Amino acid sequence: MSESGGAVRASEASVTSKVAVVTGAGSGIGRAVALELADAGWSVALAGRRREALAETARLAGREGAVAAIPTDVARPEQVDALFAAVRDRFGRLDLLFNNAGGFGPRNVPLDELSHEDWQAVVDTNLTGAFLCAQAAFRLMRGQDPQGGRIINNGSVSAHAPRPRSVAYTATKHAVTGLTKSLSLDGRPYNIACGQIDIGNAATDMTQRMTAGVPQANGETAAEPVMDAADVARTVRHMASLPLEANVQFATVMATAMPFIGRG
Repeated sequence: MSESGGAVRASEASVTSKVAVVTGAGSGIGRAVALELADAGWSVALAGRRREALAETARLAGREGAVAAIPTDVARPEQVDALFAAVRDRFGRLDLLFNNAGGFGPRNVPLDELSHEDWQAVVDTNLTGAFLCAQAAFRLMRGQDPQGGRIINNGSVSAHAPRPRSVAYTATKHAVTGLTKSLSLDGRPYNIACGQIDIGNAATDMTQRMTAGVPQANGETAAEPVMDAADVARTVRHMASLPLEANVQFATVMATAMPFIGRG
């Protein structure tokens, strides 16, 4: 298995009939989804900024030849182009993009104190990165034979309701919903489906602080329940397994008792 994602012809790789790209695959939800897809027999390209973390995901998948770790910063167009070129050369086609890479930015910073640099970093990854990957996947899916494929965007429950002091994250996740809708519309002529999964309090490194206590809309700090990231992964697997004639447009998966319904 190559960590560099170097050109390997599809006939030389151990591939299945379905090929996926998972961004942010080095940890958390991205890793859980990548492992779930690999377990279901998909060939998976793992994208993320941390080479060692991607290699660990690939090791856990345990399917040498069908899983490729391709270090990628999704905010950099040239790296995104290289990622999807490597997928095309190695696997021959693309059936699924799980557009998952993202970051929250600095926590508990008042809106009027958020720096332009911190705002831009969140926008670059969460929105521009999602667009660049979707655009590259769209090109591949439109041009391949048979034509078509599926894009699933990670939206977050913050695409519906914000947490306190989360303006950059919340704004980008609302924008991802617009991206999802536009992709769904523009993909119709080419058999490209697009859906969105909005996730609330999956247990990952990013949400460890939830169990210790996080700011609430009423000004208090309270611990929040979390759920297993594997529950998210199974939902993505279901969305991905549908025929292209069917689509889960939006799905919300969250810890049952998290303070989302009634937030604020």
